[in-house]
Amino acid sequence: MSSEVSAVEKMLQVYFDGLYEGDTKKLGEAFHPASHLYAAAGDGKATDWPRGEWFKMVEGRPSGKAKGSARADRIVSIDFSGPTTAIAKVECQLPPRYFTDYLTLLKVDGRWQIISKTFHTVTKES
Repeated sequence: MSSEVSAVEKMLQVYFDGLYEGDTKKLGEAFHPASHLYAAAGDGKATDWPRGEWFKMVEGRPSGKAKGSARADRIVSIDFSGPTTAIAKVECQLPPRYFTDYLTLLKVDGRWQIISKTFHTVTKES
């Protein structure tokens, strides 16, 4: 099991790097092509972004790296329910936005990928 934990941690580092750098190629390694992102909007309704739609948003905003923002990536927990399914809780930031992500993971074709991301954001102005 320790090799699976290491494999998930490695994939999560690619996710963190892709977010910080605004690099959709790296994010594409971490996210399965069929993945979606979910959050509750300010009006209390659910939002649903397919991976491609989210990638366009990432490409259209300045990256944390470009802005010189500090990084604070953290894996809070990884829970395996079987040899091909897991959930990771992670925290990261793109100031002034601070995220808690729940990432549902599948091991497909021999590698771990994110199939869904549900997240909460807090905005903190400096």
